[in-house]
Formats: sequence, structure tokens, C-alpha cells
Amino acid sequence: MSKSIQELIAEARAQIENLEVDEVETQVEAGALLVDIREPQELAELGAIPGAVHIPKGTLDADPAQLDPSRRVILYCAGGNRSALSTVLLQQHGFENVAHLGGGFGAWAAAGKPVEPAS
Repeated sequence: MSKSIQELIAEARAQIENLEVDEVETQVEAGALLVDIREPQELAELGAIPGAVHIPKGTLDADPAQLDPSRRVILYCAGGNRSALSTVLLQQHGFENVAHLGGGFGAWAAAGKPVEPAS
């Protein structure tokens, strides 16, 4: 029997580093690369976390070599599900210093953190 998407996400979250909003903010200030993996229309509608690089999930999953595996990388999506799955994928490709923003962009915005319009 195949696993549900919720089971896959739960398994992914158990294998990765799940960061809170304040932890992400601190790590980005210290030089971590923040990667927004949402789709372009999500970015256009809601804006982005300042300083984030936009690489949609499908593009990132197809070519993780776009990122430097030696650099601290933090992924985020809208709610933390897609970024959890992509974090596992990056780990499978040899990224050892990768994490994701638990709760995603929604958690960031709900915490009152800065958001910039899509460029």
C-alpha cells in the first residue's frame, strides 16, 4: 500500500531540521541562503521574505546543483510541506547543512516579519 502525502511529509519532517521563524531570521542575518520554492504566482500574490532567492520547487528538484552544497541553505514554501520534502531531496544529493522554515511563508507573515513585494 502506498503512503499518503501527509505520511510522506511527516516522515520528511522527522528527518530534517525544522526551524522556527526567529531561528531563520537569525541564520539569514549570519549568512544563510534563504530559498523560496513557491510557484511564481504565489510569490506574485503574497510577496516574499526579503533577501530570499526564488527557485520554484520543480526547478530545484530537477537541478539541485543550482545551490552550493557547502553553504547553509534554508528552504521555505507557503506552509512548510513542500519545503520539508525538498529538504530531504537536497540531503539525498549531499547537502549536509540544509533546513526548512517550519510553517513556511505563512508562519513568517503571521509572526509580523517583513515581507517585500515580488520583483
